Amino acid sequence: MFHAVIPTGGLADDRSSQGEMSALLVLLASASTRPRYAFMALSLIAEVANAEGEAGPFIRRNGKQFTLRDWLCDGLAPMGGRDPRRAALAERVRDDLTLEGRLPTDPHAAALAVDEELRERVRTSGKTNLSRAVSELVAAGLLRRYYAGYAVDHANRGGQRHAVYVLQGLARCLLPRSGRAAMPKKAPPAPRQGELHFV
Repeated sequence: MFHAVIPTGGLADDRSSQGEMSALLVLLASASTRPRYAFMALSLIAEVANAEGEAGPFIRRNGKQFTLRDWLCDGLAPMGGRDPRRAALAERVRDDLTLEGRLPTDPHAAALAVDEELRERVRTSGKTNLSRAVSELVAAGLLRRYYAGYAVDHANRGGQRHAVYVLQGLARCLLPRSGRAAMPKKAPPAPRQGELHFV
């Protein structure tokens, strides 16, 4: 009997037969411990990045300004909304506010206070998850990270400096096509009647 030869590399290794998005997903699957989370983070960064793929250090939405990391954590937070641990955390927050005497007696105001405190705690824990994911993306060549803010740009965080993320490599396929294309040169103004041009 004749047996077909099975390629050892598999189809996933042949990037020439894949589109950019497929190749990005293959890379994320091998480079990230949480590829779905990493892909969502990259997608959010692409949403607010400029034509060069750079996002941050601040994002303005609905008249409010956020640091890029806070905005990303808030954007990723709903993905854990159905996690039983999130419900347990909400109960802990309510208990803590009650013990501290900070829970309003009005039910509506109490719900808002719990939501605000829960958002802050989720944002704090989310920064740890985001930092881990970003480190993996930097190692995979999909992101470049530096810190900017008060006084001067700086390679390290601190001193009122905040993270800036720059999409690189395959991650640039998440940018809009118009953002990836070279900006067309502005056409020179049409000469006005009676205007003389000297050469």
